[in-house]
Amino acid sequence: MKNIRFRAREKRKFTNSDALDLKVGQTPRKLVWKLNKASLWYYSAKDKKYETPLLLIYSLVNKSYILDLYPGMSMIEAFLKEGYDVYLLDFGIPGLEDKDLTLDDYILKYMDKAVKRTLRHSYSDEVSLIGYCLGGTLTAIYSAIAKTPIRNVVLFAPPIDFKDINLTKEWRKALTNNGFNLNEIIDEYGIIPAKVMESSLKFATTPFTVSSFLKNSQSKKNDLKTELLYRWVEDQIPFPGATLKQLLNDLVLKNKLVEGELIIKGKKVNLANIRSNILIISMIHDEIVPEEYTQTIMDLLSSEDKLFARIKGGHVSLAMTGKIPNVVKEWLAERSH
Repeated sequence: MKNIRFRAREKRKFTNSDALDLKVGQTPRKLVWKLNKASLWYYSAKDKKYETPLLLIYSLVNKSYILDLYPGMSMIEAFLKEGYDVYLLDFGIPGLEDKDLTLDDYILKYMDKAVKRTLRHSYSDEVSLIGYCLGGTLTAIYSAIAKTPIRNVVLFAPPIDFKDINLTKEWRKALTNNGFNLNEIIDEYGIIPAKVMESSLKFATTPFTVSSFLKNSQSKKNDLKTELLYRWVEDQIPFPGATLKQLLNDLVLKNKLVEGELIIKGKKVNLANIRSNILIISMIHDEIVPEEYTQTIMDLLSSEDKLFARIKGGHVSLAMTGKIPNVVKEWLAERSH
């Protein structure tokens, strides 16, 4: 099994990091709301063209600066240039005191309040939600139970259907065997250390390396981009044990989101409740969240306006191009006035 952790000798064949400016997240922003470790950031478009603001939701697993990696390599910068006001919900870095945070908390305490703050701050009647990777999964869950006015939903490579996930039979048997109590092991940690998360993620995703992130992109020809990506991949964050148990038990092992059995604060999550305009993006060379983990959602939505699109690139390369794919640009522009 391949390891996400890069080796020093592999890194050095690309570049000397001491010679590069590795300052990430340079797009000007303003803090508009904060709760516990979570922050809601506002990025103002210089030439605003659209009334409906964008709220970006990133994964709980890695730091969100991959969406604003560097000038010319920033998804947030690209959306601003298109004329959108952009908001980013950064869930922050949990500490030991956050070990009991659940998926319910992230959805209802953080996401719901961030959406309401975005609407209030933007003076808009509706919002467009943009979810990336696990942030796309959270966005789908939220959109299915939300009472807030969501005009558009765009999900980039969201893991939704775990039926055919790349778990070996041995690991699946071990994780579901009564003699191997996964919950007890997680409870022993409380808050899962960043390095332990690297191993845990191998059971929930296709194994990958930095090289797979760069596949079919121009990153290998660009020392700065490669070094920045290495920095981000190594910059893991801890994970609340209570949330990890829900993700592994309910989503990965039991596939409750697709089966309509996931419960959030006593409410059943039914993806058929999603009626917003929705665009699902799958990356052709995505080795982390391949198409079969994502496409199932199309048959579960009630949205009259829904589109599934496959575009070139890998799981992370989309965030680093500094451009918005044409299908996203055109689809969102038509629905944001």
